Parts: sequence; structure tokens; C-alpha cells
Amino acid sequence: MEQSNKKYFFDEPAFDLHDGGYVPLIVNNAPEMPLNIPPILKADRESKNDIYYTVTAKSGKSQILPGEKTQAWGYNANFLGKTIIFHRGQKNHITLKNDLPELTTFHWHGADVSGPYVDGGCHAPVYPGEIKHINFTLNQPAATLWLHAHPCPSTAEQVWQGLATMVIVQDEHESQLSIPRNYGVDDIPIILQDRHFHKDNQFDYRADYDPDGVAGPTAVINGTVNPYFDVTTQKIRLRFLNGANRREWRLHFSDDLPFDQIAGDCSLLPKPIKLTGLMLSCAERAEVIIDFSQYHEGDEVTLYTDQVPLLKFRIHNFAKDTTKIPDHLINLKKPSVEPSLPIRHVVMQGMDESVAIDDKKFAMERIDAEQIVGEYQYWDVTNSNEKPGMVHPFHIHGTRFLVLTRNGKDPYPNENGFKDTIGVNPGETVRILVKFDLPGIYMYHCHILEHEDGGMMAQIEIVDPKKPHQKYQLMDMNTLMNALAEERGIELSNLWMAGMESYEKMGMKM
Repeated sequence: MEQSNKKYFFDEPAFDLHDGGYVPLIVNNAPEMPLNIPPILKADRESKNDIYYTVTAKSGKSQILPGEKTQAWGYNANFLGKTIIFHRGQKNHITLKNDLPELTTFHWHGADVSGPYVDGGCHAPVYPGEIKHINFTLNQPAATLWLHAHPCPSTAEQVWQGLATMVIVQDEHESQLSIPRNYGVDDIPIILQDRHFHKDNQFDYRADYDPDGVAGPTAVINGTVNPYFDVTTQKIRLRFLNGANRREWRLHFSDDLPFDQIAGDCSLLPKPIKLTGLMLSCAERAEVIIDFSQYHEGDEVTLYTDQVPLLKFRIHNFAKDTTKIPDHLINLKKPSVEPSLPIRHVVMQGMDESVAIDDKKFAMERIDAEQIVGEYQYWDVTNSNEKPGMVHPFHIHGTRFLVLTRNGKDPYPNENGFKDTIGVNPGETVRILVKFDLPGIYMYHCHILEHEDGGMMAQIEIVDPKKPHQKYQLMDMNTLMNALAEERGIELSNLWMAGMESYEKMGMKM
């Protein structure tokens, strides 16, 4: 297994496949299908400086497997959603509509937007039939982000139902690089998820619930089971998003075909990194470029996770492409900061129901930390699990950070761009450099969705000392629970939400 350590960087004994509750992937007997390429969401209208979108959370039925259609949720779609494109510097006007039977939120994961309302965490509920309007301008580099539901503690269940879609930020710099960008042809979204299909091909989240993370035996890529993609260009760009609740993806190609990683969560990398394997913990993204020049029409190349096939690339005739990936992709100068910069210590603790941050489970109305807008801090993020333990993916809302060290050593070579989520090995401390550009309240948490619902989450308030202190209307658990019980037509005493058992078994209130 030494080769795997070198191949995937992370600690091999902590891989999820060693968990006692690990759910192995099994190739479904469904027929192979063309990879679903989510259509691009059309703007309601657009000008040079402004663009207007309507994003609707809705329910519907999708033909994922043969037989009965699967009841699911999505954004402007019956399952998952349409890809949303933002342009750096353009003002985005978003109409949020909830056509679901219960409240939800719209979290712009990886976007530098104000919290807590625009960011879309638990304090920004949109009730059934309700319409809300938000506005924001993104001043951040080109990147692959995503939108997903975040109504704590029902985030995991709503994402499992399908509320997740890709968001692409474009900018002038990236548009001038000689890399593929023809969406759907040589620039392909790859949303990596898994599901358990129950009777009549339906989801049953509660039946599958595991406080250490829900997983299913069937890989679902962009909502497609057993997908293939017809390759018509020599090079293609894949935008990987780990949109799973729990599963890690250890990606590699047949023939150990090498590829170049050009981007991470929130930016291009300074230079391309040549790899033959890539591990993504929950919520991480990576953009890679594959060159099929050694293959010919009729050949097939397969993308695997571990030894399980995920996606087949069917090679067709293509024109010779002599362009080269630039040796230098972007200037990301690390800011000059004082060695005496404040250090914030964040400890992710436990597994199963015992998960916590800094010895506390999440409370909606409690502010756990404070930082001044525009100022840098070192955050030392520790995974206190004893080895072999598990990798905890750590995410901060409303900002992007630079990874400085892992246990005092250099970060992995593909972590030198801006990130918003970082996998932390058991017994490891990762130092990141964090700055918030906008005042507000933001969450930080483990992105194993059942862990955040179970309390491995906290909140920080970013303050501007030059302005009067702003008071925020925060959601409280009683309001949330009563609303959900009413929407589901049940007594409050019969309400079940992911994470509730974690609090109850620890003798705590949500």
C-alpha cells in the first residue's frame, strides 16, 4: 500500500474504505448510458455589468435506473441542477424560489459572499412557496464552486435528495489561457456522488442513515449510472466535484494514464501538477486535463475510484492538438504577514455521535469566534482522531484560504492554490492563512455532511471595528423544528432529522 500513499498523498490507513461501516461500490447491472451533461442555466436577462438568474429548488422524477423513476429534488431540474455561470466583477441578482414541500437554504459553497443571509447557511431559510432575492458581486479568481442546501441539521438529507449543482466562475485571465473551455465538449463537469436505491428505485435516507456519513453502493455521476462520454477532442478538461455525503474518491485512469491538475477548489494552481491518481475528500474540487493522443478511434479509457469503474471515455476521431498547457497558470503571491500573527486553534473531534469542534457541538445562536474584517489570521486546524481514524474535510464559509503547512511540512503539491475545504489526516494539524473580506456570520465545519449535522460545526462573526456592530436575525432550533413538523404534517414529537440522535446520545440539546 506504499504506492497508494505516494499516489493519493493522504494517509492510507485513514481511507474511508477501512471504516467499519464502509459501503463498497458495486457496479450496477443497469445499461450504460451517455453521461448527463447538466445544461447551463439561462439568465433571465443580462447586461455588461449585471446578470439576473432565477434558481428554483423543486421536486421531480428522474429516470436514473430502468423501471420506476426516482423521486428526487434539484435546482431548476428534477435531480441535481443546471450549471450556473458567474463572471468576476459582474453583479449577480438571484431570485431564490422554493417549490419544495419544506424549507431549504441555498448555500454558495466557495463563494466570497456576505454571511449569514446571502451565504445561505442555516440562518437563511426559504420556506415552501416563498421567493427571496439576493445580490452579490464575486471578486475572486476563476474556479469551480457549487451550490447546495444547508438547513442544519437537515443538510445531509437534502443533499442526498439531490440539492447540489455546479457553479463556474469565469474571469478574463483564465479565458486567455490555452486550456479547454468548450462546455459539454471538452470542458466537462463531473459531480461524484453515490446512492442506495431502495424499492422501486427510490431513496430512503433514514433507512441508510449512519452518523459517520451516509453512503450508497451505486456510483452516480452527474445523475447518471454507468455513464460513458464520447471523446471528440484530443484533450478534455474535467471539473471534478466530490458532492458525496461521505465517500472519498481515489481517482485514476486505465493504463495509469497521467493527467495534469490545473486547479483546486477556488483557483487555478500556480503551475500544472502531473498525477496518475487524485484523492478528493468531501466537497473538494479539482480541474484536470487529460490528453488522449496515444489512443485511436474505438479505444476506451476508464475512470476508476480504487478498483471500481466510474466513467468510460469512448474515443472517436479527433483533430491533432499541439497546444501545450502553460507552465505557469496564475500568480498567487502569499501575502506578507507578521510571524506574530494571531493563531486560531480549531480541533475537530470524534466520530459517530461524539463529533464536536473544540469540545462543543454546534448551537445555532452561539457565536464561537470573532475576527476582524480584512485581517489575516493563522488557523491551525487539528484532527484529534487517533490513528488510523478518519480524514475530516474542513470547510469555511465565505472565504478562501491558502494552505501553509501540514504538521509543519509543506502541503501536498496540488494544494498551492486557493481552497475552501481541506482534508485533515488523523493526528495532523494543518495551518491555513485566513482572511474575510466581508463582515457577517459564517460557519466552519467538517464537510462529511452527517458530521456537520451531528454537531461538528461552529460559527465565527467577522466584525468591522469602523462600523456600528450589526445584529443578525439568527435561526433557532425551535423555529426550525416547528416549521418542519408543520410542513411534513406530523406532530413535533414525531419529527426526525439527521443529527438529532447525535445530540440525544450525548445528552445535549440541539
